[in-house]
Amino acid sequence: MALKLTRFDAADFLETDEDINYYLRAIAEDNDPVLMASALGDVARARGMSQLARETGISRMGLTKALSAEGNPSFATITKVLDALGYRIDIVPKTQQRAAE
Repeated sequence: MALKLTRFDAADFLETDEDINYYLRAIAEDNDPVLMASALGDVARARGMSQLARETGISRMGLTKALSAEGNPSFATITKVLDALGYRIDIVPKTQQRAAE
């Protein structure tokens, strides 16, 4: 019997706002802009890319490309997407972050 594999997509597991919140917070800890853009793409697919495109004023195709692992979104795109998803960027000193953990 052959082993059947399916492609993993994090968007399939982001079912609630709580799931999305934990996911984005965990990704943000890595401080990796490529990983963050890709994670925002996961969240956008989970929430609905077309709806997010309407809310940000960015085409669906543009969002899909920018928020892929190969994309290179501008800071403006990232902030528009975060705002449409109900998030904002919060800057905290690394020392404060460690103390909170």
